[in-house]
Amino acid sequence: MDDDVELRHMLRRYLGEHGFQVQTVADSRHLQRLLQREPFDALILDLMMPGEDGLAICRSLRAEGHTIPILMLTGRGDPVDRIVGLEMGADDYLAKPFDPRELTARLKAMYRRQQMLHSTQVWNVDEVIAFGAFQLNISRMELLRDGLPIPLTSMEFQLLRVFAANPHRPMSREHIQERIKGRDHDTVDRSLDVQISRLRRKMEPDRAHPCHIRTVWGVGYIFVPDGGHG
Repeated sequence: MDDDVELRHMLRRYLGEHGFQVQTVADSRHLQRLLQREPFDALILDLMMPGEDGLAICRSLRAEGHTIPILMLTGRGDPVDRIVGLEMGADDYLAKPFDPRELTARLKAMYRRQQMLHSTQVWNVDEVIAFGAFQLNISRMELLRDGLPIPLTSMEFQLLRVFAANPHRPMSREHIQERIKGRDHDTVDRSLDVQISRLRRKMEPDRAHPCHIRTVWGVGYIFVPDGGHG
């Protein structure tokens, strides 16, 4: 979704030539109509738009329980904009102006990760993983707390599955990002910390003193299933 007509036409043509089926819209009203009519594998939202911008739309979609991967286009290239976009629920971001080849590569990576989400064999984990008051169902992409579902974005689910597959093991940010995005990922920046903070917000009663996803200073993070000492 973008209010720039030329950019929409360019992306539709370019991505179409690279195997994507693309629908473009100029505003949130048309986007909602599309989402009600058919499923999509990913959304591209422009952060800076007149009226309801990409941030508001992303926040609204996540509040409604939509888990579709979202890539946010940021015009300013300001790290603060990127962090806010991630905090609202975006899975990835790309600053304008951008190379269409990079956008294509990011979309393909998002699609590959989405396809892997339901596979227990890829991660060598059980179908259902129980820890504390939670149950993580791999094939259904579902997290339950005391039997009640907790909506997760695709990125939050991927992060939790990486942690669940490596209990009591301190992991660096680089290792976590490599497990999620592959070896061709960008340099690790604060975006991973923002994604983990979002996940903690949904899981931890006291984010200042998390039980399950803990910070290991100078290393990265550790997952403690039983909430005890890692």
